[in-house]
Amino acid sequence: MPGKAVISLTTGLEDPERVTVAFLVAVGAAELGRPTLMFLTKEATRLTLDGVATGVACDGCPALAELVARYAKAGGRYLVCPICFDARKLDKQYLIEGADLGGTVPMWQWIGDEGATTFSY
Repeated sequence: MPGKAVISLTTGLEDPERVTVAFLVAVGAAELGRPTLMFLTKEATRLTLDGVATGVACDGCPALAELVARYAKAGGRYLVCPICFDARKLDKQYLIEGADLGGTVPMWQWIGDEGATTFSY
């Protein structure tokens, strides 16, 4: 089995190109069969709410909704910082498929002893 991948994203739709790049990396890993986790903090926590990750970042960029759908289809998971999520007064009933609230300890538990390739945006 290919090694795990963790993509850490702190930015939300205030920088849609950065979000698009992070999702492209995550989708690539997940579609190639790597167990993939996106760890979302700060404004990126909003991306895990239903209907938020939409739009197109640039001419020629894929739509964010398309990338979210591909990531879900490939089995990608999200771990959403509960401190950041609660600080923004977001409602967990609107979390998208594959998203769970959890901090650094659950992230390290998911990574386990075999380690993971990491990317940070």
